[in-house]
Amino acid sequence: MKYRRPKNKARRRVVLALAALSVVAFAVALHANITRVLVSVAEASMRSVTTVAVNDAVYYTLSDRVRYEDLVEVHYDDGGNITAITSNSFQINRIARDTAYMSQENLQKMSADGVEVPLGAFTGIEALAGFGPHIRMKIIPISNVECRFASTFEEAGINQTKHSVYLEIIADISIIMPSGTRNFASLTEVLICESVLLGKVPEAYLQSDIFGNGYDLAPKKQ
Repeated sequence: MKYRRPKNKARRRVVLALAALSVVAFAVALHANITRVLVSVAEASMRSVTTVAVNDAVYYTLSDRVRYEDLVEVHYDDGGNITAITSNSFQINRIARDTAYMSQENLQKMSADGVEVPLGAFTGIEALAGFGPHIRMKIIPISNVECRFASTFEEAGINQTKHSVYLEIIADISIIMPSGTRNFASLTEVLICESVLLGKVPEAYLQSDIFGNGYDLAPKKQ
């Protein structure tokens, strides 16, 4: 005669299995939600750190005031018309290189101790992410900073054109944490100098940038 398990025993096992699966599913969903909130908060903190690091680097690099004539040379013909606008490659390379290097150095120093995350972020609820005491969370930041020059021409009056020169700092940041990884880019644009040019500017310059696609001069460091 074969032994048959009671139906209530089989039913109990099914209930326990379903309960265990529900707990696992809830834990996975909670972990994913907490991870998403933590990574978002960490990214916001790193964006703030990146802005400060880049601005400090720009301030240090341009502590000696840069004049328009230091970067750009305007050539005229005998009639006072502009024939060419050229850039000072040496100065442009120096400023871009120094700014990129200082930005990366600042980023590494400022992020060495990690970022502060409110305790509410560990609940996984976005509405509570900004509440509670701050806990310092260790991260591994990987940064790559690139600098390039750009310029724009704008009509400033009769036979007058304002030429503005900008430095663009692009920081690519990767945040590696136990809870997840996030990649983002931060662009900072700084007006370096500008001048009002007298005389007709050739159409070729008005429709383009004298720096082309920009000088990509940052030392890539991982």
